This record gives sequence, C-alpha cells and structure tokens, in this order.
Amino acid sequence: KKEIFVHNSDSLNYRILKPLNYNPNKLYPVHLFLHGSGERGNNNTAQLTHGGELFLKKENRELYNSWVIFPQAPKHDWWGYEDPYKFAYDVKESKAMNLVVKFMDNFLLRKDVDINRVYVSGLSMGGMGTFAILNLRPYMFAAATPICGDGDPSSVSSYAKKVPVWIFHGSDDKTVHPNESLKMAKAIIKFGGSPKITFYENVEHGSWNNAFAEKDFLKWIHSKTKKK
Repeated sequence: KKEIFVHNSDSLNYRILKPLNYNPNKLYPVHLFLHGSGERGNNNTAQLTHGGELFLKKENRELYNSWVIFPQAPKHDWWGYEDPYKFAYDVKESKAMNLVVKFMDNFLLRKDVDINRVYVSGLSMGGMGTFAILNLRPYMFAAATPICGDGDPSSVSSYAKKVPVWIFHGSDDKTVHPNESLKMAKAIIKFGGSPKITFYENVEHGSWNNAFAEKDFLKWIHSKTKKK
C-alpha cells in the first residue's frame, strides 16, 4: 500500500505491508527497512527493489507476521543525519532520516503495535541509515541488521549494550569497504555490546542477496525482544 507521511511542509513516501489476517486487537512487531542510494526517488516503488520479495513470501508472512515499512528517500537526499561526511552523495541538507524518525515515533503510538519488538534493517546507504537511526533512537529497537553499511564509531555508545546487531558485508565490496563494518563491530564491542557479524567470501557490494538468503535472517531478528 502506497502512503505519504507529512510533517510540517515535508513529506516522506513509504510503502506499508499490513500483518497477515490483521486483527486490530492484537499487537504486531514492526520492521523498518531502509533502501540503498540507487532506490531513491519519488515513485514510491523503487525502495521495494531489494527486500520486498523477502517480506512478501507466504511462509515469512506466516512465521514472522508484522507491520513492514519501506520509506523512500528523495533523489537528492539520503539516510544520513546532519552529517555531511563522505557518503553524503552530494546532499547539502538531509531531511529524509528526520522524517523517518518522526514517522516511527508516530507509528509506534498505535494500539496494534508491539513496542518491544521493533526492528530495523538496511542495505548500503540504508545500512548507514540503520546505524544512524540506532543512535537517534537507541531505545526504539529490539534488533538491527545493517548490510554493507558504514557509520560513525563514536555514535554507538548509546545503543551498543541495548540493541542486538547482526552486521553483513561482502569481503570483496569495492563500494563500501568491508573494513567499515569491522570498524562498527569493534566500536560496539568497545562499548560493551555483543555484535554478530557475517562476511561473504568472493562477494562484492550486493551482499544483501546473501543476507536475505540466510535461513535465520528473519528468525534471528524476530527472536529478539527489547531489553528492559
């Protein structure tokens, strides 16, 4: 279902998948998915390119029944946050991540949401967005899976001990170097966290295909409940 979230004069395109056999009296987990830079735009469709099929699979909908949210960043924006560092994709001012945070703050007020089982995944630019939103909302998420991403290692202290993180990367990635994921894992360990990390040999930037093919990808995520 195509939707638009409006905050002040800014708007965020997103797609939302309703839980299977939805019952308004039940509490459902929420899975936020952040796309990569190639899926930016305003068609409210491209963000489903990678990951969309995974969540639509009948067995996944039955086993891991949840709200699934795929926002779309505009062409000249990204999932950064007031941080014009090297991956800013020539973006001068970033509003997309701020809108995602506002959207999530709002969505989690719903009566049919299990606020102890809110998850975030993202690939490439979305992997960076995953690390960014964990820092912005360290108490929001029960698990995170950043794929071929990067982040600021000094920003992990807010969530390192709170949020289980499973990091994925292709060992031959030339677009985002696998050292970036190692750097983030080391920082999480330094601040008392216990990250899980998977490297794929002979895999370049498209490691999300490998991550989605992991039989325990969704199982691991959905096994997590927010630490009190």
